[in-house]
Amino acid sequence: MAVAKELLQMDLYALLGIEEKAADKEVKKAYRQKALSCHPDKNPDNPRAAELFHQLSQALEVLTDAAARAAYDKVRKAKKQAAERTQKLDERRKKVKLDLEARERQAQAHGSEEEEESRSTRTLEQEIERLREEGSRQLEEQQKLIQEQIRQEREQRLRGKAESPEGRGTPKLKLKWKCKKEDESKGGYSRDVLLQLFQKYGEVLNLVLSSKKAGTAVVEFATIKAAELAVQNEVGLVDNPLKISWLEGRPQGGRDPSHSGLSQVRNHTSVSWVCPGFVGPFPVWALLGTLSSQIQVVRSRVRLAGLPA
Repeated sequence: MAVAKELLQMDLYALLGIEEKAADKEVKKAYRQKALSCHPDKNPDNPRAAELFHQLSQALEVLTDAAARAAYDKVRKAKKQAAERTQKLDERRKKVKLDLEARERQAQAHGSEEEEESRSTRTLEQEIERLREEGSRQLEEQQKLIQEQIRQEREQRLRGKAESPEGRGTPKLKLKWKCKKEDESKGGYSRDVLLQLFQKYGEVLNLVLSSKKAGTAVVEFATIKAAELAVQNEVGLVDNPLKISWLEGRPQGGRDPSHSGLSQVRNHTSVSWVCPGFVGPFPVWALLGTLSSQIQVVRSRVRLAGLPA
């Protein structure tokens, strides 16, 4: 059988990069990692990828079936032992050995290494044929997982393109607040405090406080919608408001590029509080985030003063 002969020329364990005693779970994990990188759908211009993917699938079929794996291991062990013996012989002794083995095969109808290898090969062919007739459920499951992973990666790339305008990259906002260089509390705005303020609007990819200029930072959002919400709603700490402006990725036709203090908090459709001294209703979710940040700042200042929190 062509399939069996092809398998006999390959080291399936080396193909998957696993040990000979690897469990089924390790075999499947190695298959997914290898097959995902050479899947034909991800390598349409590489004909070698389809061939390698087919070999990986054959390796998974054999090594996850107990009977087929036992037959393969037996053939592999016999070939490995024969190779080791041949390697130890020099050229003169090798010729003598080959002549002796030929005479032994002619004299003995059974029990020779070649006959044992032939029987093992036939057993392997039968197991592969059985797998082909029954269909490999495990192979189908693993290939479905790979297809699903590829689909999810495509959807993530498409979502990223849809949310981020071409050529603009991810949206970034510049933050400013009053802070003196010698102020250890950084004006009440540590990295954790800023993350707590802005993560309620959406995923924050990065937040960097300037080491050269006190009272400045840059926050990078995963989506423009999250950045817009932050620009329109976030005011920072009551005793030290934030000034927020667009740095990159500002949408066309957007509203006023920056705001400072609570005077420009946007009307929100959710339940809101009317805060004295502020224009318009203040959304409850933003108020809670601000109060939580204020508590963190107070605790930080109490610790700096050496008082119990």
